Amino acid sequence: MKRTYRLVDGEQIEGTARPVFIRNGDTYFLTELRVFADGVIDCWDWVDLDGLREKLRTGWVATSLPPGARASAHHLASWRFSEPQMWVTAEQLLGEVADDIDTLNGRPDSTRRCHLALDRYLESRSEQDRIGLLDAYLAIPRHMRVYALGDMDRKDWPLRVLCTDTGSPIVGDPPRGGETIVTEQMRQEAFGYFAERQRATEENRQPIYPDGPEGAQAPTLTLNQAFFPKGWPADPGTLVLRNEYPAAITVDAVTYPTVVHAYWALAATSPEARDRIRDAARPYDAEKLAGQVPLWPDWPAVRLAVMARLLRAKYTQHPELADILLATGDARIHYTGIGSRYWNAGRREGRNWMGRLLELIRSEIASERAASPAPVQRPAKKSR
Repeated sequence: MKRTYRLVDGEQIEGTARPVFIRNGDTYFLTELRVFADGVIDCWDWVDLDGLREKLRTGWVATSLPPGARASAHHLASWRFSEPQMWVTAEQLLGEVADDIDTLNGRPDSTRRCHLALDRYLESRSEQDRIGLLDAYLAIPRHMRVYALGDMDRKDWPLRVLCTDTGSPIVGDPPRGGETIVTEQMRQEAFGYFAERQRATEENRQPIYPDGPEGAQAPTLTLNQAFFPKGWPADPGTLVLRNEYPAAITVDAVTYPTVVHAYWALAATSPEARDRIRDAARPYDAEKLAGQVPLWPDWPAVRLAVMARLLRAKYTQHPELADILLATGDARIHYTGIGSRYWNAGRREGRNWMGRLLELIRSEIASERAASPAPVQRPAKKSR
């Protein structure tokens, strides 16, 4: 796979690109699936892992090719499939992409997580850790398991042996010639195989920085702009984090239906315009009205601080929404929409300030709720 990147507010977000077929209409286009470190995936649409899963389910990203179907490499060539064969299933491709995101962030991918589970089992040799090793091994995309040890002679055979309890059929696809029952001797040989590997792992273990990981551990959350002409659903999930969600906030003794209403009302210079924007039927109408009235000339210089204040008001005045924001963990928040690239994350150059402010507010909420150590009590000075 080749490396790629995109720029977000001057920050280079690393990525990888892999060939893929995208079905658009009745034609299968040979193109690239671009995967970025922040969890954003470009498949002719801007999605996250869940979005890619849906694209695979619908066949937009194709993992099966019907004979006779038309294929295109854009302006280079076109042809029809005769005897097409695909080497990965939808779930296998999804697993590889998830591994790509982990790798780009410096996190253990599924194979590395299996190695860590192996280290635990080699240390304890407990039944619980053997089952943990088995689960970690099976979490590796099936077609990638054979490469888990990087040993093309033994392949993943020693790993499969240790995953399997004595007297049971070996985990994984049965070898040619029938089922293999794992014996205690086979397991001891597998333990011997891993002895040198374990020592090498300990010698090359990377240091862990004292203030925690350098990248996000949770997958990126993409907050796509949503339209609900008949009203918001009863459970919109993480879309409550969108600024157009109807969560009224009170700022300077004035109540606004949404953060969007408050933002554009405060941007207007005249009290009459602020009242009209506040009373607009929809967030869209509030923004449209703001485009028709004079705004404060220094608004570009203060808008970021104003938005931060409004978001603090929203999550302070609605603790249930603060709980939802806090539940996103340390995920990068990718805020998309058809508006300004200053606030939204674009394909290459969106600054994503809204997503970044949500991450800041989330950190502030976590700090306020954390069990911080009591301040040091210093003895009072004696008066003379």
